[in-house]
Amino acid sequence: MKGDAAKEEAEMGIWDRYAQLIYRIATGDKRRRILITVLMPLIPWVITALVILASFWVDWWLALPVFRFTWWGIGLSVFLLVLGFGIDAWIIMTFRRTRGTPVPFNPPPKLITTGLYAYVRNPMAIAGLLIGEGLGVLLGSLSLIFIFVPLLVLLYAFYVKAVEEKELELRFGEEYLEYKKKVPIFIPRLRKRE
Repeated sequence: MKGDAAKEEAEMGIWDRYAQLIYRIATGDKRRRILITVLMPLIPWVITALVILASFWVDWWLALPVFRFTWWGIGLSVFLLVLGFGIDAWIIMTFRRTRGTPVPFNPPPKLITTGLYAYVRNPMAIAGLLIGEGLGVLLGSLSLIFIFVPLLVLLYAFYVKAVEEKELELRFGEEYLEYKKKVPIFIPRLRKRE
């Protein structure tokens, strides 16, 4: 029996093993989940800072024009940032109400399918896109707007398909598979599907 489990794990791909790891932590020791939950939010902030620095370098290297501090740029960036952070705040409050967090290692105990999640499975991706583009416009960085933010969105989409969906299937089984059939992954449906 133990040999079958080891053989099965050896045949799994790296992303399957990562989904299994997230599942084990998310359903395991509460102290470990809390520690990881406190530390995990630092990662996106560090990545954001590095991406912004890289975009400044790419803008300079490619001699891209800069459009900082135009009235339209400030207005558009404020709109995008407020909308993106508003979606993030809604997500965090929704997860807190169900006694979970958006951090995959300390998720809500039940599948969230209401509010924005009734229209799209990954509103966090939309929030991240809006915030990234808002920062790009605010900082006047064409490479941030047209290279780095789209690249990060593609990487996030890959992560969702390769890891997150597998972990959600492990945790919620048929309930998640039914939800997945009804609600689109990234582009919101304008009406809820019953």
